[in-house]
Amino acid sequence: MSELDALDAAIVAQLQDDARIANNVLAARLGIAPSTCHGRVRSLFERGIIRGVHAEVDQARIGRPLQAMISVRLRPHARGQLPAFAQAMAALPEVLNVFFLAGADDFLVHVATAGSDQLREFVVDHLSSSQDVAMTETSLIFDHLRGKPAAPRSA
Repeated sequence: MSELDALDAAIVAQLQDDARIANNVLAARLGIAPSTCHGRVRSLFERGIIRGVHAEVDQARIGRPLQAMISVRLRPHARGQLPAFAQAMAALPEVLNVFFLAGADDFLVHVATAGSDQLREFVVDHLSSSQDVAMTETSLIFDHLRGKPAAPRSA
């Protein structure tokens, strides 16, 4: 586990709030030189602490207003297929996120589709028809609020 010093923790906290912040603005907020800030951010990426920067897209505005979480349980014989299943799901255009779980279900698959017909087709074509899938349960998402991550602790 990589430890964060106070400056790294402050950088991560700022970037969690606004990943598009300009380096010079971030440096000014933290009271450090822009070159120091740039080097620290690059180091956070290289150490895998920051894994990426992503756009949050309004799925309804791009023609995919129906979102759902699909719980998936694989059959006991398919336990060796967990990584391959996760990769296959993540590669599908409807899939926004794939969560590998502890508990009764193996995965939670977050999807966005144009409507209920497309959601049904996704479940039938990619899940129910698979010999490795034992069970699915689909829950529609009515609304979504993103939480504010806790600030990272420094060492």
